[in-house]
Amino acid sequence: MAARPDTARKVLLYWMDGLIAFLALLYLTLTYLYWRHGVIPLPQFAAAVAFQLGFYALFPFLLRETYDRPRPPSPKLLAAGACVLGALALLPHRELDGTPTWMEVGVLWLSAAALYLSARATAVLGVALIGLVTGWVSFLTGRFWAGVLLTETLSAAGLIFAMLSWRWLYRTIRDAHDGKEAKARLAVAEERLRFARDLHDLLGHSLSVISLKSELAAKLSTKDAARAEAEMAQVRHLSAAALSEVQVAVDGYRTLDLDDELAGVRAALEAAGTRCVVEIRADELSPAARTLLAWAVREGATNVLKHSTATRCAITIDGGVLEMRNDGVRESGSGPGNGLRGLSERLVTAGGSFSAGATNTGEFLLRAAVPA
Repeated sequence: MAARPDTARKVLLYWMDGLIAFLALLYLTLTYLYWRHGVIPLPQFAAAVAFQLGFYALFPFLLRETYDRPRPPSPKLLAAGACVLGALALLPHRELDGTPTWMEVGVLWLSAAALYLSARATAVLGVALIGLVTGWVSFLTGRFWAGVLLTETLSAAGLIFAMLSWRWLYRTIRDAHDGKEAKARLAVAEERLRFARDLHDLLGHSLSVISLKSELAAKLSTKDAARAEAEMAQVRHLSAAALSEVQVAVDGYRTLDLDDELAGVRAALEAAGTRCVVEIRADELSPAARTLLAWAVREGATNVLKHSTATRCAITIDGGVLEMRNDGVRESGSGPGNGLRGLSERLVTAGGSFSAGATNTGEFLLRAAVPA
Protein backbone atom coordinates (compact mmCIF):
# COMPACT_ATOMS: atom_id res chain seq x y z
CA MET A 1 0.00 0.00 0.00
CA ALA A 2 2.62 2.51 1.01
CA ALA A 3 4.64 2.00 -2.10
CA ARG A 4 1.81 2.66 -4.56
CA PRO A 5 2.49 6.37 -5.19
CA ASP A 6 6.18 5.65 -5.69
CA THR A 7 5.28 2.81 -8.05
CA ALA A 8 2.94 5.08 -10.02
CA ARG A 9 5.64 7.73 -10.22
CA LYS A 10 8.20 5.24 -11.49
CA VAL A 11 5.81 3.76 -14.06
CA LEU A 12 4.88 7.16 -15.45
CA LEU A 13 8.46 8.44 -15.52
CA TYR A 14 9.87 5.26 -17.01
CA TRP A 15 7.13 5.37 -19.64
CA MET A 16 8.22 8.88 -20.56
CA ASP A 17 11.88 7.87 -20.47
CA GLY A 18 11.15 5.06 -22.90
CA LEU A 19 9.23 7.39 -25.21
CA ILE A 20 12.03 9.96 -25.19
CA ALA A 21 14.64 7.25 -25.79
CA PHE A 22 12.63 6.02 -28.77
CA LEU A 23 12.32 9.52 -30.22
CA ALA A 24 16.01 10.17 -29.62
CA LEU A 25 16.97 6.99 -31.46
CA LEU A 26 14.56 7.78 -34.30
CA TYR A 27 15.68 11.35 -34.91
CA LEU A 28 19.37 10.71 -34.36
CA THR A 29 19.09 7.96 -36.95
CA LEU A 30 17.40 10.36 -39.34
CA THR A 31 20.13 12.92 -38.74
CA TYR A 32 22.67 10.23 -39.56
CA LEU A 33 20.79 9.48 -42.79
CA TYR A 34 20.91 13.16 -43.70
CA TRP A 35 24.68 13.03 -43.42
CA ARG A 36 25.00 9.75 -45.32
CA HIS A 37 22.88 11.15 -48.16
CA GLY A 38 25.02 14.28 -48.31
CA VAL A 39 22.33 16.67 -47.11
CA ILE A 40 24.62 18.05 -44.36
CA PRO A 41 28.42 17.96 -44.00
CA LEU A 42 30.16 16.02 -41.24
CA PRO A 43 30.87 19.00 -38.91
CA GLN A 44 27.23 20.09 -39.05
CA PHE A 45 26.13 16.50 -38.46
CA ALA A 46 28.39 16.16 -35.41
CA ALA A 47 27.22 19.45 -33.91
CA ALA A 48 23.54 18.64 -34.52
CA VAL A 49 23.95 15.25 -32.87
CA ALA A 50 25.72 16.85 -29.87
CA PHE A 51 22.91 19.36 -29.35
CA GLN A 52 20.25 16.65 -29.65
CA LEU A 53 22.07 14.35 -27.21
CA GLY A 54 22.36 17.20 -24.72
CA PHE A 55 18.64 17.86 -24.91
CA TYR A 56 17.57 14.21 -24.69
CA ALA A 57 19.95 13.62 -21.78
CA LEU A 58 18.48 16.54 -19.82
CA PHE A 59 14.85 15.64 -20.48
CA PRO A 60 14.50 12.90 -17.77
CA PHE A 61 15.87 15.31 -15.16
CA LEU A 62 13.33 17.93 -16.18
CA LEU A 63 10.52 15.44 -15.59
CA ARG A 64 11.80 14.35 -12.18
CA GLU A 65 12.21 17.92 -10.93
CA THR A 66 8.54 18.77 -11.31
CA TYR A 67 6.59 15.60 -10.62
CA ASP A 68 6.42 15.88 -6.83
CA ARG A 69 5.89 19.62 -6.43
CA PRO A 70 5.82 22.80 -8.54
CA ARG A 71 9.17 24.38 -9.23
CA PRO A 72 10.32 27.55 -10.97
CA PRO A 73 12.27 27.14 -14.22
CA SER A 74 15.67 25.63 -13.45
CA PRO A 75 19.09 25.96 -15.13
CA LYS A 76 18.50 22.51 -16.63
CA LEU A 77 15.45 23.86 -18.49
CA LEU A 78 17.49 26.77 -19.83
CA ALA A 79 20.34 24.46 -20.85
CA ALA A 80 17.87 22.18 -22.61
CA GLY A 81 16.42 25.23 -24.38
CA ALA A 82 19.90 26.22 -25.59
CA CYS A 83 20.37 22.70 -26.97
CA VAL A 84 17.03 23.00 -28.77
CA LEU A 85 18.03 26.29 -30.39
CA GLY A 86 21.31 24.75 -31.54
CA ALA A 87 19.56 21.69 -32.94
CA LEU A 88 16.92 23.74 -34.74
CA ALA A 89 19.62 25.90 -36.31
CA LEU A 90 21.73 22.94 -37.48
CA LEU A 91 19.17 20.32 -38.44
CA PRO A 92 18.45 20.33 -42.18
CA HIS A 93 15.17 21.84 -43.23
CA ARG A 94 14.93 19.81 -46.39
CA GLU A 95 12.89 16.80 -45.37
CA LEU A 96 14.09 13.28 -45.98
CA ASP A 97 11.26 10.83 -46.73
CA GLY A 98 8.78 13.42 -45.46
CA THR A 99 9.97 13.30 -41.82
CA PRO A 100 10.26 16.79 -40.23
CA THR A 101 13.13 16.31 -37.74
CA TRP A 102 13.27 20.05 -37.08
CA MET A 103 9.85 20.01 -35.46
CA GLU A 104 9.96 17.45 -32.64
CA VAL A 105 12.91 18.88 -30.71
CA GLY A 106 11.19 22.22 -30.20
CA VAL A 107 7.80 20.91 -29.17
CA LEU A 108 9.36 18.36 -26.83
CA TRP A 109 11.17 21.14 -24.99
CA LEU A 110 7.94 23.16 -24.90
CA SER A 111 6.11 20.22 -23.31
CA ALA A 112 8.82 19.99 -20.62
CA ALA A 113 8.64 23.75 -20.03
CA ALA A 114 4.87 23.42 -19.49
CA LEU A 115 5.64 21.40 -16.34
CA TYR A 116 7.36 24.44 -14.82
CA LEU A 117 5.18 27.28 -16.10
CA SER A 118 1.61 28.42 -15.61
CA ALA A 119 -0.94 27.84 -18.36
CA ARG A 120 -0.71 31.50 -19.46
CA ALA A 121 3.09 31.47 -19.55
CA THR A 122 3.07 28.18 -21.46
CA ALA A 123 0.65 29.60 -24.02
CA VAL A 124 2.79 32.73 -24.51
CA LEU A 125 5.98 30.67 -24.82
CA GLY A 126 4.27 28.24 -27.19
CA VAL A 127 3.03 31.01 -29.48
CA ALA A 128 6.49 32.56 -29.56
CA LEU A 129 8.36 29.30 -30.17
CA ILE A 130 5.96 27.90 -32.76
CA GLY A 131 5.78 31.25 -34.52
CA LEU A 132 9.56 31.56 -34.73
CA VAL A 133 10.06 28.00 -35.97
CA THR A 134 7.23 28.35 -38.48
CA GLY A 135 8.68 31.58 -39.89
CA TRP A 136 12.21 30.15 -39.91
CA VAL A 137 11.25 26.97 -41.73
CA SER A 138 8.93 28.72 -44.17
CA PHE A 139 11.68 31.24 -45.03
CA LEU A 140 14.36 28.60 -45.61
CA THR A 141 12.28 25.98 -47.39
CA GLY A 142 9.59 28.01 -49.12
CA ARG A 143 6.86 25.85 -47.58
CA PHE A 144 3.46 27.41 -47.00
CA TRP A 145 3.47 28.69 -43.42
CA ALA A 146 -0.07 27.54 -42.58
CA GLY A 147 0.79 23.87 -43.02
CA VAL A 148 3.90 24.16 -40.86
CA LEU A 149 2.01 26.11 -38.21
CA LEU A 150 -0.85 23.59 -38.05
CA THR A 151 1.49 20.60 -37.75
CA GLU A 152 3.58 22.15 -35.00
CA THR A 153 0.56 23.43 -33.08
CA LEU A 154 -1.13 20.03 -33.04
CA SER A 155 2.07 18.27 -31.97
CA ALA A 156 2.77 20.79 -29.23
CA ALA A 157 -0.80 20.66 -27.89
CA GLY A 158 -0.78 16.85 -27.83
CA LEU A 159 2.57 16.57 -26.05
CA ILE A 160 1.76 19.27 -23.49
CA PHE A 161 -1.57 17.62 -22.73
CA ALA A 162 0.12 14.24 -22.28
CA MET A 163 2.83 15.63 -19.98
CA LEU A 164 0.41 17.51 -17.76
CA SER A 165 -2.07 14.61 -17.67
CA TRP A 166 0.55 12.09 -16.57
CA ARG A 167 1.83 14.40 -13.85
CA TRP A 168 -1.73 15.13 -12.70
CA LEU A 169 -2.42 11.38 -12.54
CA TYR A 170 0.62 10.79 -10.34
CA ARG A 171 -0.22 13.66 -8.02
CA THR A 172 -3.82 12.45 -7.74
CA ILE A 173 -2.64 8.97 -6.73
CA ARG A 174 -0.17 10.46 -4.24
CA ASP A 175 -2.71 12.83 -2.70
CA ALA A 176 -5.32 10.07 -2.40
CA HIS A 177 -2.78 7.85 -0.65
CA ASP A 178 -1.65 10.68 1.66
CA GLY A 179 -5.31 11.38 2.44
CA LYS A 180 -5.90 7.78 3.48
CA GLU A 181 -2.82 7.79 5.69
CA ALA A 182 -3.82 11.11 7.25
CA LYS A 183 -7.33 9.78 7.90
CA ALA A 184 -5.89 6.66 9.55
CA ARG A 185 -3.54 8.72 11.72
CA LEU A 186 -6.42 11.02 12.68
CA ALA A 187 -8.57 8.03 13.64
CA VAL A 188 -5.78 6.67 15.84
CA ALA A 189 -5.25 10.08 17.45
CA GLU A 190 -8.98 10.48 18.11
CA GLU A 191 -9.13 6.99 19.63
CA ARG A 192 -6.21 7.80 21.92
CA LEU A 193 -7.85 11.04 23.00
CA ARG A 194 -11.13 9.25 23.65
CA PHE A 195 -9.37 6.58 25.69
CA ALA A 196 -7.48 9.22 27.67
CA ARG A 197 -10.72 11.13 28.26
CA ASP A 198 -12.50 7.99 29.43
CA LEU A 199 -9.66 7.10 31.81
CA HIS A 200 -9.69 10.63 33.20
CA ASP A 201 -13.43 10.45 33.75
CA LEU A 202 -13.12 7.06 35.41
CA LEU A 203 -10.08 7.66 37.59
CA GLY A 204 -10.00 11.42 38.16
CA HIS A 205 -12.60 11.51 40.92
CA SER A 206 -11.58 8.19 42.51
CA LEU A 207 -7.89 9.05 42.69
CA SER A 208 -8.65 12.51 44.12
CA VAL A 209 -10.76 10.98 46.89
CA ILE A 210 -8.16 8.28 47.55
CA SER A 211 -5.45 10.94 47.85
CA LEU A 212 -7.48 13.01 50.29
CA LYS A 213 -8.50 10.04 52.44
CA SER A 214 -4.93 8.71 52.53
CA GLU A 215 -3.69 12.11 53.69
CA LEU A 216 -6.46 12.23 56.32
CA ALA A 217 -5.65 8.71 57.53
CA ALA A 218 -1.98 9.65 57.87
CA LYS A 219 -2.89 12.64 60.06
CA LEU A 220 -5.35 10.59 62.17
CA SER A 221 -2.97 7.68 62.69
CA THR A 222 -1.45 9.32 65.81
CA LYS A 223 -4.67 10.80 67.14
CA ASP A 224 -7.56 8.46 66.29
CA ALA A 225 -6.35 5.03 65.16
CA ALA A 226 -9.89 3.65 64.76
CA ARG A 227 -10.96 6.44 62.43
CA ALA A 228 -7.66 6.21 60.52
CA GLU A 229 -8.30 2.49 60.01
CA ALA A 230 -11.80 3.24 58.76
CA GLU A 231 -10.46 5.81 56.29
CA MET A 232 -7.90 3.32 54.99
CA ALA A 233 -10.65 0.74 54.58
CA GLN A 234 -12.49 3.22 52.38
CA VAL A 235 -9.28 3.82 50.45
CA ARG A 236 -9.00 0.08 49.79
CA HIS A 237 -12.62 -0.03 48.68
CA LEU A 238 -12.20 2.95 46.35
CA SER A 239 -9.00 1.47 44.90
CA ALA A 240 -10.72 -1.84 44.16
CA ALA A 241 -13.65 -0.05 42.55
CA ALA A 242 -11.36 2.11 40.41
CA LEU A 243 -9.40 -0.96 39.30
CA SER A 244 -12.63 -2.71 38.36
CA GLU A 245 -13.78 0.30 36.33
CA VAL A 246 -10.48 0.41 34.45
CA GLN A 247 -10.70 -3.30 33.67
CA VAL A 248 -14.22 -2.85 32.33
CA ALA A 249 -13.08 0.06 30.18
CA VAL A 250 -10.10 -1.85 28.78
CA ASP A 251 -12.23 -4.92 28.09
CA GLY A 252 -14.63 -2.66 26.22
CA TYR A 253 -11.80 -1.42 24.01
CA ARG A 254 -10.69 -4.99 23.41
CA THR A 255 -14.15 -5.96 22.21
CA LEU A 256 -14.69 -5.80 18.44
CA ASP A 257 -18.00 -5.75 16.64
CA LEU A 258 -18.07 -8.44 13.94
CA ASP A 259 -20.31 -6.54 11.52
CA ASP A 260 -18.28 -3.34 11.84
CA GLU A 261 -15.05 -5.27 11.37
CA LEU A 262 -16.33 -7.01 8.23
CA ALA A 263 -17.41 -3.67 6.75
CA GLY A 264 -14.04 -2.09 7.55
CA VAL A 265 -12.09 -5.04 6.14
CA ARG A 266 -14.10 -5.04 2.93
CA ALA A 267 -13.47 -1.31 2.46
CA ALA A 268 -9.73 -1.68 3.17
CA LEU A 269 -9.29 -4.63 0.81
CA GLU A 270 -11.24 -3.04 -2.04
CA ALA A 271 -9.28 0.20 -1.59
CA ALA A 272 -6.13 -1.90 -2.04
CA GLY A 273 -7.47 -3.37 -5.29
CA THR A 274 -8.69 -6.69 -3.85
CA ARG A 275 -12.28 -7.65 -4.65
CA CYS A 276 -13.91 -8.80 -1.42
CA VAL A 277 -16.95 -11.10 -1.18
CA VAL A 278 -18.55 -11.60 2.25
CA GLU A 279 -21.10 -14.27 3.24
CA ILE A 280 -22.10 -14.42 6.91
CA ARG A 281 -24.51 -16.59 8.88
CA ALA A 282 -23.69 -15.87 12.52
CA ASP A 283 -26.92 -14.68 14.14
CA GLU A 284 -26.89 -17.39 16.82
CA LEU A 285 -23.31 -16.81 17.96
CA SER A 286 -22.59 -15.50 21.44
CA PRO A 287 -20.99 -12.05 21.87
CA ALA A 288 -17.71 -13.69 22.91
CA ALA A 289 -17.66 -15.88 19.80
CA ARG A 290 -18.43 -12.92 17.53
CA THR A 291 -15.57 -10.99 19.12
CA LEU A 292 -13.15 -13.85 18.49
CA LEU A 293 -14.22 -14.07 14.86
CA ALA A 294 -13.87 -10.29 14.52
CA TRP A 295 -10.26 -10.58 15.68
CA ALA A 296 -9.69 -13.39 13.17
CA VAL A 297 -11.18 -11.31 10.35
CA ARG A 298 -8.99 -8.34 11.25
CA GLU A 299 -5.78 -10.40 11.40
CA GLY A 300 -6.67 -12.25 8.21
CA ALA A 301 -7.21 -8.99 6.34
CA THR A 302 -3.94 -7.60 7.69
CA ASN A 303 -2.20 -10.73 6.41
CA VAL A 304 -3.73 -10.25 2.94
CA LEU A 305 -2.73 -6.58 2.78
CA LYS A 306 0.82 -7.11 4.02
CA HIS A 307 1.89 -10.45 2.63
CA SER A 308 -0.08 -11.22 -0.53
CA THR A 309 -0.78 -10.00 -4.04
CA ALA A 310 -4.43 -10.96 -3.90
CA THR A 311 -6.97 -9.71 -6.41
CA ARG A 312 -9.87 -11.57 -4.78
CA CYS A 313 -10.71 -12.45 -1.19
CA ALA A 314 -13.75 -14.46 -0.06
CA ILE A 315 -14.84 -14.29 3.59
CA THR A 316 -17.36 -16.89 4.74
CA ILE A 317 -18.75 -17.28 8.25
CA ASP A 318 -21.07 -20.21 8.85
CA GLY A 319 -22.00 -20.65 12.48
CA GLY A 320 -18.77 -20.53 14.43
CA VAL A 321 -16.47 -21.27 11.46
CA LEU A 322 -14.67 -18.55 9.53
CA GLU A 323 -12.91 -19.17 6.22
CA MET A 324 -10.92 -16.49 4.38
CA ARG A 325 -9.61 -17.42 0.94
CA ASN A 326 -7.46 -15.26 -1.31
CA ASP A 327 -5.62 -15.82 -4.58
CA GLY A 328 -2.44 -13.94 -3.66
CA VAL A 329 -0.21 -16.74 -2.39
CA ARG A 330 3.48 -15.83 -2.37
CA GLU A 331 6.27 -18.35 -2.40
CA SER A 332 7.96 -18.11 0.98
CA GLY A 333 9.79 -20.50 3.23
CA SER A 334 9.05 -18.57 6.42
CA GLY A 335 6.42 -19.68 8.90
CA PRO A 336 3.40 -17.75 10.14
CA GLY A 337 4.00 -14.27 11.48
CA ASN A 338 3.51 -13.02 15.02
CA GLY A 339 -0.03 -11.85 14.26
CA LEU A 340 -1.20 -15.27 13.10
CA ARG A 341 0.57 -17.02 15.99
CA GLY A 342 -1.07 -14.66 18.48
CA LEU A 343 -4.47 -15.26 16.87
CA SER A 344 -3.96 -19.02 17.03
CA GLU A 345 -3.11 -18.84 20.75
CA ARG A 346 -6.15 -16.65 21.42
CA LEU A 347 -8.52 -19.07 19.66
CA VAL A 348 -7.06 -22.22 21.17
CA THR A 349 -7.21 -20.69 24.66
CA ALA A 350 -10.91 -19.95 24.10
CA GLY A 351 -11.55 -23.58 23.04
CA GLY A 352 -11.48 -23.00 19.28
CA SER A 353 -9.10 -23.99 16.48
CA PHE A 354 -7.03 -22.20 13.86
CA SER A 355 -5.15 -23.03 10.66
CA ALA A 356 -3.62 -20.97 7.85
CA GLY A 357 -1.70 -21.98 4.75
CA ALA A 358 -1.68 -22.52 1.00
CA THR A 359 -4.15 -24.98 -0.52
CA ASN A 360 -3.79 -27.39 -3.44
CA THR A 361 -5.78 -24.99 -5.61
CA GLY A 362 -3.19 -22.23 -5.26
CA GLU A 363 -5.16 -20.19 -2.72
CA PHE A 364 -4.34 -19.13 0.80
CA LEU A 365 -6.91 -20.33 3.33
CA LEU A 366 -7.29 -19.00 6.87
CA ARG A 367 -9.75 -21.09 8.90
CA ALA A 368 -10.87 -20.24 12.43
CA ALA A 369 -13.46 -22.10 14.49
CA VAL A 370 -14.87 -20.80 17.78
CA PRO A 371 -17.26 -22.29 20.32
CA ALA A 372 -20.78 -21.13 19.49
